[in-house]
Amino acid sequence: MSTPPEQIPEHAAEQATVYRVADDGSVTVLRDDGLLVDADAAAVAEGGWRLLRPGQRVAVHRDGHGRVTAVRPPAG
Repeated sequence: MSTPPEQIPEHAAEQATVYRVADDGSVTVLRDDGLLVDADAAAVAEGGWRLLRPGQRVAVHRDGHGRVTAVRPPAG
């Protein structure tokens, strides 16, 4: 069961795998719990990526409302 958005701390990162990359730079990622999550191009850019590809591991950061704010490299 996933954590409701209102209970996700702003600093929490969810581990995921890039599922799909759109032409506009947005992505859909598959979280480790099996849930697909969309992230806009601004969230991808916030992570400093030049290019993401399907299968790449990432860390998804959300705000307190569940909105994806950054897609960053996974913590080692």
